[in-house]
Amino acid sequence: MMTVYLKSGCRRLLPLLAAALTLSACVRPGPGQRGQVIQAVTAAQAGGEGVVIAGTAPFDEGTPLSAQLGTPPPQYAGSPTADSAHYAVDASNTAGSHTVAAGETLGSLAQRYDTTVEELMKLNDLANPDIIHVGQSLLVPGVEIQVAVGPDFKIIPDSELVYGPAARDFDAQAFVAGLGGYLLKHQEEVEGQMMAGPDILQLVADRHSVNPRLLLAALEYRTGWVTRQKPDSITPNMGYTGMGAQGLYGQLSWAANLLNLGFYGRSEGGLRGFNLGTDTQVTFSPTINDGTAGVQRYLAAIDGMTLESWQRESGAGGLYAVYHKLFGNPFAYSVEPLLPDDLESPALELPWAVGETWYLTSGPHGAWNTGSAWGALDFAPPSELLGCIQSDAWVTAMAPGTVSRSGHGAVVVDLDGDGYAGTGWAITYMHLESRDRVAAGTEVKTGDKLGHPSCEGGFSNGTHTHIVRSYNGRWISADGDLPFVMSGWVSSGTGTEYDGYLTRGEMVREACACREEGNTITR
Repeated sequence: MMTVYLKSGCRRLLPLLAAALTLSACVRPGPGQRGQVIQAVTAAQAGGEGVVIAGTAPFDEGTPLSAQLGTPPPQYAGSPTADSAHYAVDASNTAGSHTVAAGETLGSLAQRYDTTVEELMKLNDLANPDIIHVGQSLLVPGVEIQVAVGPDFKIIPDSELVYGPAARDFDAQAFVAGLGGYLLKHQEEVEGQMMAGPDILQLVADRHSVNPRLLLAALEYRTGWVTRQKPDSITPNMGYTGMGAQGLYGQLSWAANLLNLGFYGRSEGGLRGFNLGTDTQVTFSPTINDGTAGVQRYLAAIDGMTLESWQRESGAGGLYAVYHKLFGNPFAYSVEPLLPDDLESPALELPWAVGETWYLTSGPHGAWNTGSAWGALDFAPPSELLGCIQSDAWVTAMAPGTVSRSGHGAVVVDLDGDGYAGTGWAITYMHLESRDRVAAGTEVKTGDKLGHPSCEGGFSNGTHTHIVRSYNGRWISADGDLPFVMSGWVSSGTGTEYDGYLTRGEMVREACACREEGNTITR
């Protein structure tokens, strides 16, 4: 019914989205690949209603908990102003049409609308049943679709969705410890490592570059785990009960990905709304900011959410109220603009030694998970072998800076020297093996060794490194106005995730899940 995350001016073919990469590329997690919960659990908390914080002594219900723990929130007076309308909205009812979303096929649509593939092909004058594209409007028989425009209540500023300047001095683990909630007791295995609840939350925040304050508010909203020692359920449930998001890591990652989908989809991907249930098409209010769109998109995906409950939970009494109870008014933390108008990408070198030849195996794709900006490129080292093999090749620093984080397959280099990746430019190098990986706090120069490419961290089907830039915690697209420029090679995309080019002068290299002449890059 409503177009999902589309790169501006481009269309993605669904068969291409479904194609599997076979060499050295980041891949999306499949069912059952998330962390496995260790404890015995009770039934999950059901429905889409907000969780009321249980005020337990010595905390005062009238004061944000952060203030009672010794960190008063910034002062904020008034209310946020409405944005200038981002687009025009047609709120008229639409009967008999469906806008194709990612992953849908004529077969799934035929089942949904109780018809046949042949009937859909006839109605829409289609010659090939296997080719429909995201955003395409299709006629469907016997359907009346409810159309709605979302509320214009602003929930959070953009700077409270991303892990940026506003969160620099926030210590999520200390905040959780001060409240003594169930999150402190939770443990589960994530990618072969046993991790405690606060560490899992921090890992999800780091990987998605989503503000840990927002993740804590969402976790409290759904489970009460932040403030309650004995919550209603010790099964983590951020709103999704299907396969593929098991454990606290899986649930928080699911929520963080949707927050990013709404934020980046609306700000740069052409996203104007979404489907709610099977018969409602929602358009974001044109006067909300992108951070609010991110929260609205997450809330809409919670199991059992109806239009009425979504409108309520997107208002002052929903997730916003829980955030306010924990941290005060979210707009008190606002940092604007996140991206200056005169922002320029830093000068970079290719991430391997001079004279070496590597392979461009993936063009622009998700910085982390599918909902983020298409900020990443993948490179594989030279090898005769395929798959996840140990490599003695080195990934090297593309620019000088300070290693602000090293672990779980990632090395993050902060380029402005303050040691915090959420201010200014930072580069994330992903899938670096733990063997010989550079330590956090290390000062590096361009060309210094950071670690070996591998499959560690996240999901990968072949040894490679995944590089991505951020500015003030916001992922920067590799196919947008600020492309990568590395040793003179400039990145660009085709509108299809994982496809794209590096160009230097008249030389062009196209991404390929292969090792061939057409995707070789020599530094």
